[in-house]
Amino acid sequence: MSKSAKKEIRRGPPVIENRRARHNYEIMETVEAGIALLGTEVKSLREGRANLQDAYAVPMQNELVLLNCHIQPYSHGNAFNHEETRSRKLLLKRREINSLASKVKEKQLTLVPLKMYFNDRGKVKVLLGLGRGKKLHDKRESEKKNEARKEIDRAMKDHSRN
Repeated sequence: MSKSAKKEIRRGPPVIENRRARHNYEIMETVEAGIALLGTEVKSLREGRANLQDAYAVPMQNELVLLNCHIQPYSHGNAFNHEETRSRKLLLKRREINSLASKVKEKQLTLVPLKMYFNDRGKVKVLLGLGRGKKLHDKRESEKKNEARKEIDRAMKDHSRN
């Protein structure tokens, strides 16, 4: 391999998604953030062994912290493996952090991770959603809309076949 040839970066596993987030929250805005991880956490993420189900982000001392994000210990790790649900610092610019912190505080909104993935450069990114929790009747209403949309799509598909 010549010196000028660039090292090809291996793509990570499929995206780790928080499917319940869009069901439980009305997402108003999304933000992409970096995340500070340990080496064994990155290796475990490459194996696709993470869960964002109960995770959320909160502003603490002029930084955003991701809490309750479950990353399983690396399978080939040793005694220095990481703790599964430790708090992890999210990497954003100061202006973005201040903006999100003010929205969370003033408007009673929640920061929920929607996806965790590897970008083109091999860095782990978290897609955060700023949203308000849905009540039970809101969930039912959105489910009815989805069912109606699916029914229309099915009818259009059947009509186009005939």
